[in-house]
Amino acid sequence: MKFSFSSEQEEFRSNLRRFLAERAPTKEVRRLMESEAGWERAGWRKLNTELGLTAVRIPEAYGGQGFGFGELGIVLEETGRALLCAPYFATSVLATGAILNAGSEAEKQALLPGIASGDTVATLAWVEDDGRWDGAATTLTATPAGGGWRLDGHKSFVLDGHTADLIVVLARAPGSSGEAGLSLFTVAGDAAGLSRRPLKTMDATRKLARLEFRGVTAAPLGDAGAAALPFARTMIEAAVCLANEMAGGADRLREDSLAYAKMRMQFGRSIASFQSMKHKAADMLVEVELAKSAAYYAAAALDEGDDDVAAVASLAKAAASETYLQTAIHAIQIHGGIGFTWDNDTHLWFKRAKSSEVLLGDAHHHRELMMQRWAA
Repeated sequence: MKFSFSSEQEEFRSNLRRFLAERAPTKEVRRLMESEAGWERAGWRKLNTELGLTAVRIPEAYGGQGFGFGELGIVLEETGRALLCAPYFATSVLATGAILNAGSEAEKQALLPGIASGDTVATLAWVEDDGRWDGAATTLTATPAGGGWRLDGHKSFVLDGHTADLIVVLARAPGSSGEAGLSLFTVAGDAAGLSRRPLKTMDATRKLARLEFRGVTAAPLGDAGAAALPFARTMIEAAVCLANEMAGGADRLREDSLAYAKMRMQFGRSIASFQSMKHKAADMLVEVELAKSAAYYAAAALDEGDDDVAAVASLAKAAASETYLQTAIHAIQIHGGIGFTWDNDTHLWFKRAKSSEVLLGDAHHHRELMMQRWAA
């Protein structure tokens, strides 16, 4: 059993952190979050040509690097620390996961090399207006038409859905319900009959969109009516990846808050020397380290193929959700009156903490799933 990262993994983390500190400082984050797209192609290409981040998880047979969730978790933890404004989670976690879990060999050969090279930005569209994260809530329909398929309906809260080149869509057969009749399809971002509208969100560093499908021609991904299990697997993987990203953001807030407390003087001494502040800093450290441990363990469970990985994934997401938001609250309190002003950067991570808390389901949702999965 391994209790630490290898020297190669730590070197990879260090190189990635230096790259993001140089290419994605908070000044750049603020600039990109004000744009409608939320990211730029030039920066996205550099991210992938220099570091090959979108290829990390993709097997070598499809143009990727063939690493596991341990390495992907490192990437997400560091991008979470930096609040990277790029469609990385949508492309490398959601869309890539759906294609790997559901696609045939020919479909993987056709779709994954473009993602691995960074040429294709992709996302997964499954949530609708009711905000439920499970596939059973799907109402968008897929109807056979002229030897192909036609999609009718809508999707909401689609990560980077307004700019993605490729959209993986969860749909159901007309008349079906629950998890029966679910299928995955791929749609080009500029397909006829598809309209895309960015949504106004609290967290401007992570863009969401609403998609309307009116007779959109789609290509099937995997077997028709057999998407329930691949989709469920994709959601488990996404929860683990998001937990790692949230742990990175929480750790960044903790470090920045401690640095500010050491610098801030009150009554002739640093506020970090006050007993109440020491207790708060200790609590933050314990909570963040526990969340990181849960996220790391969940990533290892995915790589090892553990039988209880679904329950572990929910545990990691629940822990990260509460820790990230509570750490953000502590960080704002430590910064005092300036903590939530626009000029101070703390509010950027606070908003990401809140948006990530509800993304894929909050802590209450995942604790319920965890108990159900362990009981089963």
